[in-house]
Formats: sequence, structure tokens, C-alpha cells
Amino acid sequence: MGLVPAGVAMGVLVVVLWVLEGVDQATDNALDPYGIEPRQLDSLDNVFYAPWLHGGYAHLVSNTVPFFVLGVIVLMDGWGRWLRTSLVVVLVSGAAVWLFSPPGSLTLGASGVVFGWLTYLMVRGFYSRSPGQVATGVVLFLFYGGLLWGVLPTDAGISWQAHAGGALGGLLTARSARGHRPD
Repeated sequence: MGLVPAGVAMGVLVVVLWVLEGVDQATDNALDPYGIEPRQLDSLDNVFYAPWLHGGYAHLVSNTVPFFVLGVIVLMDGWGRWLRTSLVVVLVSGAAVWLFSPPGSLTLGASGVVFGWLTYLMVRGFYSRSPGQVATGVVLFLFYGGLLWGVLPTDAGISWQAHAGGALGGLLTARSARGHRPD
């Protein structure tokens, strides 16, 4: 997929994130209960909803640019690759939150997806042996590599579990795509 169609598609998804947060704010955070509550069986399906929701506009602002940029780059490999990568990242990130987050916490936001896409893009070239993908990974590491500290439990209120799970999901997807060469 080309840059412009990928940019338009991810732009639409970013608008969806912002509309959802607008609805959440307008309804006194009525969407927040769709976040992931650790080890609560009735919260398992929230693994699929939580990445679309945020804990306020500041939280959403911090995720918007990397969500857009990294999503565009993943989407340039096509919808199938984007969907597979996103699904694995969401599932592994959500499972990490559900299994390892502190009891009584509530996790939502796209940062697990951001970490998953970043890790996927940084390591996929080593599995595919594509010089262009290796170069993309190096450039992304230079721009976003500092984010990787987010997989460590450093700040209260920030889900390192979502970040680490997302990164693991990205790694697993890159490894499983080792036979995939860009067109």
C-alpha cells in the first residue's frame, strides 16, 4: 500500500480515537469501564476495546503521533500484515495487562499497540533479511528508541505491562513473518 492511502486510513483511525475520547469526556468517562481489569473474567473482552480508549486528552495526545506514524509504516505492507500484527499485539499486550497488572487497576490506551508496532518494525528486517526493513528499523530506533524504557516499571499509573506485552507481540509477529518480503 502506498504512503498516501496508508496515511488516510490511519488518519481515519486517529479520528476514531479522538471521537471516542470526546464521547468519553462528554459522558463523564462512561467508556472507561471498558478498560482491562486484571484477572476479572468479565473484563477479558475489554482487551479489544481498551486500546481505543484513553484516560483523558493528555493521554491521547501522547499516543496520537506514534500511533499514526508507526501505523502508517506497518500498513504500507498491506492490510493483511497490519491486521495480523495489530491483532497479535493487542492480544499479547492485553493478556500481559490482564495477568500481571495490580488488582483493582484499570488499563486503557493505545500505547501497547504503539510498543508492539515499534518493536515489530525495528526487528522485522532482521528476520526478513530485507536491507530496507533493517534501515527502517534503525531509523525508528533513533527516533523512538527512548520509548523502549516504557517496558520497565518506572512510573506509577503507566502500564509497563501493556508496553512489555505489546513489545513481545511485535517481536512474535516479526519473527513469524520472517518469510515475508516487501513488494
